[in-house]
Amino acid sequence: MAASVEFEDDNGQVVCYLRHVNGGGLVSPRARVHESAMVASTAYVEAGAQVGDRSRIGAGSWLDHDVIVGEGVVVAGNVHLGPRTRAEDGTWIGTGARVGSDVVIERGARVAPDAVVRDAAVVRRRAGGRSEFEIAA
Repeated sequence: MAASVEFEDDNGQVVCYLRHVNGGGLVSPRARVHESAMVASTAYVEAGAQVGDRSRIGAGSWLDHDVIVGEGVVVAGNVHLGPRTRAEDGTWIGTGARVGSDVVIERGARVAPDAVVRDAAVVRRRAGGRSEFEIAA
């Protein structure tokens, strides 16, 4: 597997990604991903994004520009986290979830598989670890 990948985006710009040491995911050179985080080989982490210690980014997932993923976060497969979204420590985002821009997923909250979270929403942890996005929207 190549250490870096370049291709032309939809706007005709050549973009470069580096393979993450843990999982081989594609990470912008302008992103910061902790070396203990796991980024699946088909996941993308865009410029300005940050991924914390012990977090896992699943296959086919995309962390858009300036996304912040805390420590111990699970982003399952085929998830999109929109620009400037913040997933605080210990959050879990289910397979196929679509999370808008400027969303805050509070510490320990859960987003259900296939959920759609609107822009600028706040996902709070409820009693028993449940959150307001436990079922698909």
